[in-house]
Order: sequence, then structure tokens, then C-alpha cells
Amino acid sequence: MNENKPDEMPEDGEDFAQLFERSYQEPARLQAGQMVEAVVVKIAAGWVFLDVGRKGEGYLDRKELVDAGGNLTVKEGDKVRAYFLPSKGHEMHFTTRIGTGPVGLSQLAQAHRSGVPVEGTVAKEVKGGFEVMISGSVRAFCPFSQTGLRREDDRAAFIGKSFTFKITECRDRNVVLSRKAILEAERHEKARALKESLREGMRVKGTVTSIRNFGAFLDLGGLEGLVPVSELAWSRVEKVEDKLSVGQEVEVVVKRLDWENDRVSLSLRDALPDPWEGAPRRWPVGSYHFGKVSRLAPFGAFVTLGEGVDGLIHVSKIVAGRRISHPREVLKEGQTVEVRVEAVDPAAKKLSLSLASLSRAAEEEAAALKTYQEQASASGEGLGTLGEIMEGPQDPEQD
Repeated sequence: MNENKPDEMPEDGEDFAQLFERSYQEPARLQAGQMVEAVVVKIAAGWVFLDVGRKGEGYLDRKELVDAGGNLTVKEGDKVRAYFLPSKGHEMHFTTRIGTGPVGLSQLAQAHRSGVPVEGTVAKEVKGGFEVMISGSVRAFCPFSQTGLRREDDRAAFIGKSFTFKITECRDRNVVLSRKAILEAERHEKARALKESLREGMRVKGTVTSIRNFGAFLDLGGLEGLVPVSELAWSRVEKVEDKLSVGQEVEVVVKRLDWENDRVSLSLRDALPDPWEGAPRRWPVGSYHFGKVSRLAPFGAFVTLGEGVDGLIHVSKIVAGRRISHPREVLKEGQTVEVRVEAVDPAAKKLSLSLASLSRAAEEEAAALKTYQEQASASGEGLGTLGEIMEGPQDPEQD
């Protein structure tokens, strides 16, 4: 076979597996302390063997995956997160963390050099941070700035709890830790996975992390996105706090992805039912409803009939018999008024309205005219003016 012609079929005796083996490229060399997500392929008496997506298998100490009662916490096929430990030869030795068993300063120094995390328990609050105990015997310090805590978090609630830390300094007995570095690494990994899976138009869940005048930031599980104030609801929102609060979990729609600038735009409104879909049924033409004047403009008044649904009363349908230069001469924002639906256009999201008093007067006049015409046609005689008909029957004794 001529290897300079890759498009030709392989010669007899060379199968796909051989071609694959020949074209296989080993991934980049693992770095000390590098985190991997591996699959448990075999559990032996002292070791757990892992598929780390490379030639050969990785391994870690079985003791790291047992609980306080000595029970194994994983089974074959499960995924585990582990960190690469440098070793002689080509062995791929991993650990989940240091600190679950007896540990000395020399091991911590090695963990510091390798970037392997350690497990520690927050013992107490001290000046500037927390005192953390590793394996119950080694004291370490974690500054408040490296705890990953938010300002609103309760520091006292962390006392007695165990966390995973990265060693940032290890000299003599001075061991400094950072939980923030671990959280940021996990967040980066989650962000990478989210970038591969997120698509515009997807529905996702997020947790509100902060609120600003222009919108709310949501944590999507590794990535942060922004819901602009205009995308909070179908109706106009004056204050973001009226719709969302920090810590609240909501479902949103991915509006726009801009990976070049690391921006994710979200919409809470698009995840809610569109109120205009049922508009013709809720507000049929000719029906009367009460609404609140939401905005005044030179050409008319906007009236809110329901969540996200505003209709317009044209300036010509506000007052009968005279012309006004601006709706504010008759109406004011926040006022409750009764209106009549003149037209509904769900596609254009438009409702044409008129003031009920004006419409009822016109309806009464039209009904009176119809009655007048019917009576005149039936009798063949004049029945007086339309004004007299609308005023009602005359008393014959007054003639």
C-alpha cells in the first residue's frame, strides 16, 4: 500500500483497527495536579483503576473512595474527579485529595509543588480568615478573601465543615490555603462544558447571584449570564427587585451567545407564556373592561388590561364633541378607566381601545336611530326628530 495516498482503500489484511492505531495521537502530557474526570473501569483489593481517555489506565488508592464505615462509595462505570500525581516511569497515579489520612508537612509540600488539593476542616475564625485543620493535626490558614464566600454569607456557618483547598504557600509550619482557587477551577471546567452544550433558544435554569439597575446576573452552573430589565417580564418593569431576588432559581431562555466577549444574554420573559396568544379570547372586539392608564403620549393613552398587554386609546376616542391637544387634559397615569375593545391584532401585539363612556353613548345613539328608522318604516308617517325619539315618548296631555 502506498502510504502517500490516504484516499485509497487499505490493502488486504489491514483492518480499520490497525489504521486507527497508526493514526492515534496521544493527548498532551498530563501536568502535575491536573484534574481529570475519569471512569472507574476496575476495582481491585488495594487500587481503583480509571479510564482517563488515554492509552493505558490510571489508578488511585482504594482507601480514598471509602466512607467512614469502610464502605466503597463508587462502582464500576461511575465517574470520579481525580488529580494527577507525578510518578516514576509512565505510571498514571491519581488522587482525589490529600488529607483524608495521616499527613505530614513533607506531603503537604509535595502537594503544594504538584498542585494537588487537600481536604481540611474549618476549626475557627481568626483574624483575617479561618484556621483550618488538615488530617486533624496540621494547622493551616485560609484568608477570608480566598474562602469563596460572598458578603452575605454567614461565616459562623462554615465552622466545623470540611472543604477542599489548594495550598498557596507551604514554608516550615506556615501553610496557607485557598478554597477560591478550587472553586474557580471547577467553575472554569463547568464553563468549558457549558460552552460546548449551550445553544441560543435553549431553556436553562439559573440562580440569581446579583441584581443591578439594568438587570440581574444568573449563575448557570459555571457560567454567568445577564437578564436585562427589558427581558424580565412581558409588562414593563420599573425595579428588578420586584421580579427577582438573590438566591432565587428561575428558568430562562438563552437569548444570545457572544463567546468572544464572554457574554451570555438571557430572557425570563421568553420562558413565560405569551399573553398575546389568548388575547382575542380574553378581550374580544366589542367587550368592555377596566384597565389602568400606564402611559400618556400626544397621540393617545396606553391602558394595561393584563400582564404584558397594553391597548391604545387614540386621542380622537377620548372626548366627544371637542378636540384635545394631549390626553393629559382628560386622563392621568395610574387612573383606572373602563374601555371598549375596538380591534385585536395578536400578531402585531396591538389592541385598539376607546373610552367606554364615549362608546356607550355612540351605541345608544345608533340603537335609537335604528329604532326610529324601523318605526318610521312601519307606520309610513313621520315620528318627530331623532332627538325627540331619544328623549322618549311625549305625554299626549301636554299637546
